[in-house]
Amino acid sequence: MIPHSKPTLTKEDSSAVSRVINSGYISQGEAVKSFESELAEYIGVKGGAAVSSGTSAIHLSLIALGVKEGDDVAMPTYVCPALLNAINYVGANPLLIDINPDSYNISMSDLKKKLTKKTRAVIVPHIFGLPADIKDILSIGIPVIEDCAQSVGAAYNGKKVGSFGHCAIFSFYATKVMTTGEGGMVLSNSDKILEKIRDLREYDHKPNYIVRYNYKMTDLQAAIGISQLKRLDSFISRRRNIARAYSKRFSEIGISIPKVYSESEHIYFRYVIRNRAPENKGQKLEDDLKIFEANGVKCMRPIFKPIHRYLGLKGLPETDRAWNELISIPIYPSLTDGDVKKIVKVTEKWWEAKVE
Repeated sequence: MIPHSKPTLTKEDSSAVSRVINSGYISQGEAVKSFESELAEYIGVKGGAAVSSGTSAIHLSLIALGVKEGDDVAMPTYVCPALLNAINYVGANPLLIDINPDSYNISMSDLKKKLTKKTRAVIVPHIFGLPADIKDILSIGIPVIEDCAQSVGAAYNGKKVGSFGHCAIFSFYATKVMTTGEGGMVLSNSDKILEKIRDLREYDHKPNYIVRYNYKMTDLQAAIGISQLKRLDSFISRRRNIARAYSKRFSEIGISIPKVYSESEHIYFRYVIRNRAPENKGQKLEDDLKIFEANGVKCMRPIFKPIHRYLGLKGLPETDRAWNELISIPIYPSLTDGDVKKIVKVTEKWWEAKVE
């Protein structure tokens, strides 16, 4: 079985962790500082604050931007629950926004319709590794948190995503573009935001008491992150090569492929295809996924369940359509050429059965 996702770990990562263990200092320390500065330099911003997860990065970013109980925070509904959790942590209200049907990123037109006078922030994921239209969103004038959990290394008009918003969050979960096992980071050009997050991520040895958190990253994690960052460009290059192989063959036989935009440099964290065919025969997406698995390729919905479906809400048609039609096939650096050929062959077989 070819797994849907898999971390890319090497001896270099093991050696980096061993050096930290041998140093005797394994909690938040110099390795964390180095990881923060190296990622900030790579993205092109002033600095970073490493934390325990992408969720904690969003949570602290909302606090640093002054979002409070009763405020509104806009976010796309076609995301995992981490964004909703962070908004709920601060007592704010989520404004759920539909997606662009071509890019699957947040819809600018729907965002404009739903903004309120109480909207204090917009969370903008660059979904599946494809940059959102971030400049248009910034023009609204509301603070923007870029969600780069799936897009580290992607670029928009020649600038790395994560360098546009008031702050940007990153996730380094096991199956993300680069990993530290668990972990996250906030990057920003604002010293005020970074200082606030660094204060809030740890609670001890403080001159005053306010509610703070245990959101630190360890040097063990940071060591892996530094090692992974050195190879990030090669990770992205391999993802793009695989995506080209998929797109070449799939376009030849009529399978929908991810759109390409001149201003955006996609890194293909996910490669998604649609299960539509001239005659869909009433087949549910779950049935399609079972066909792939029966042939040795694990595929998934790219988003397990949109937020509005958790909340029992309606009126987000493009997200519903994507949820019912999109299939994420394996794409990660450790796939061999043989794996890629097998995935293409199984996808061809699945598609032929749908259109015959």
